[in-house]
Amino acid sequence: MFVVATAGHVDHGKSTLVRALTGMEPDRWAEERRRGMTIDLGFAWTTLPSRGTVAFVDVPGHERFVPNMLAGVGPVPAALIVVAADEGWMPQSAEHLAALDALGVAYGLLAVTRADLADPGPATARARAEIAETSLGAVPAVAVSGLTGAGLPQLRAALDRLAAQLPAPALDDPVRLWVDRSFTVRGSGTVVTGTLGAGRLRVGDELELAGADEPVRVRGLHSLGEARPEAAAVARVAVNLRGTPRDRLGRGDALLTPGRFHHTDLVDVRLAGDPAADLPATLTLHVGSAAVPVRVRPLGPDTVRLRLARPLPLLVGDRALLRDPGRHHVSGGVRVLDVAPPPLGRRGAAAARAQVLAELDGRPDLAGELRRRRLIRAGALIRMGVPVHAEPVAGDWLADPAHWRRLGEQLTEEVARHAREHPLEPGMPVDALRQRLALPDRVLVEALVRPPLRIHAGRVGAASANALPEPVALAVQRVRAEYGDRPFRAPEADRLVDLGLGPREIGAAVRAGALLRLADNVVLLPDALDDAVRVLAGLPQPFTLSAARQALDTTRRVAVPLLELLDRRGATRRLPDDARIVVT
Repeated sequence: MFVVATAGHVDHGKSTLVRALTGMEPDRWAEERRRGMTIDLGFAWTTLPSRGTVAFVDVPGHERFVPNMLAGVGPVPAALIVVAADEGWMPQSAEHLAALDALGVAYGLLAVTRADLADPGPATARARAEIAETSLGAVPAVAVSGLTGAGLPQLRAALDRLAAQLPAPALDDPVRLWVDRSFTVRGSGTVVTGTLGAGRLRVGDELELAGADEPVRVRGLHSLGEARPEAAAVARVAVNLRGTPRDRLGRGDALLTPGRFHHTDLVDVRLAGDPAADLPATLTLHVGSAAVPVRVRPLGPDTVRLRLARPLPLLVGDRALLRDPGRHHVSGGVRVLDVAPPPLGRRGAAAARAQVLAELDGRPDLAGELRRRRLIRAGALIRMGVPVHAEPVAGDWLADPAHWRRLGEQLTEEVARHAREHPLEPGMPVDALRQRLALPDRVLVEALVRPPLRIHAGRVGAASANALPEPVALAVQRVRAEYGDRPFRAPEADRLVDLGLGPREIGAAVRAGALLRLADNVVLLPDALDDAVRVLAGLPQPFTLSAARQALDTTRRVAVPLLELLDRRGATRRLPDDARIVVT
């Protein structure tokens, strides 16, 4: 199936042509049939000579119903432009063509109707000249008469050729179904319709309703009037939603693949049309089937920032148009450059932002996004419409390579600075480093740590005890020189001070493993435990505290906490009579 929208001035025979091609009535409302004028969107379909199917979205031509027309054209990849031979090019012909051009529609066909009433040549020449100046370029033209049927076989053949030119649909892309109708079917509940431009829908799928917190589930699918278990793009579909009230959604809402779209009320866009400086402060943004008031802030000659009245699920590269409803004027098309732009709080920020936007073309670019954002989660980029094919630096965080290198260098500098300012601390706290580096997640700090640095007990510091501050390292050397041959003798408190070991210095040496603390102001060299076990194992078992003290050649001040530490570590076991044995 391929989907095509009609376009053209009121009373030029769009609905008549669709009716003649399909045998179906596109005007759904009695008022439309009474007045002979399309008011809202109509839908019909037919089989082409190739056995393929074309589905029509028939749009109103009157200027009062342009918003309805745009809701139908927005999600559709091709257009059938209708001009009457007896009236030729008219104001709504021009506005509809401007809308198609603004939306970037590149595939189309010209049907010159009422060829039985006037020579189609002049109308064809004028219309093709107008169309050639737009995104549609040179289009085939067919003269037809909906009344006599003349030219209808040629129009069907031209539609077949148009279908063959369309690019293959992106079946693996996420679903974003813009809703153009919603209604209730007795016994089934809420049904919405739309043009499925990409992806697949299946019965049982869980989807996300744009702007809502809870999911919705597909109860049933219809396409071309038949129930189907699955529908693939491009297709007109009707989706029956399980347990979703009718008043929860309507035209301009969207059904989405969960977690794949960024809902935003602030976008930076490039204009194709009126200069940014000439735009009024408020306009209406038309995208998909949605029409949302926006406030316009010019940035550069052809770039503006739009503040939307409500969030929409937009992607980088989306096409939309701006329209001034008061003047019935299409101000121009826009291409979305950024769906999560930075704030413009500082003086000169708008001019700087315009320079950045001048380099963007609306095509998703992973390297460029990383360069501009420096650090971002992969999921956030995917929801912006940027394909991710790089390895995260930590968790699901992606980083610009140059920025990541600078962060590593800065981390090393911060740790060294902290060591100079706090020489007795065992390193810089990870959270303090995170704040200094302005990182959003501590896992990024952990990923930046490289030898000779390490993380220990929530701090980043040197990887070995050799990194002790020089005064502490010298004091430890003095202890080893003085007590190395008396490993179980601990310096008295005043001697520790003489050696340069106050409470903070002792703490630093203990954390680095250079000293072993038994109790306040009772420290030994770190290999004393293993040596003590060997000595005690040579005693008759069990042994007393007195026997241990004598064997170790130490004092009770040392022996008591030393044995208690050995008990806690399971090297010795204390018996009910307070004697001990070495556990082998």
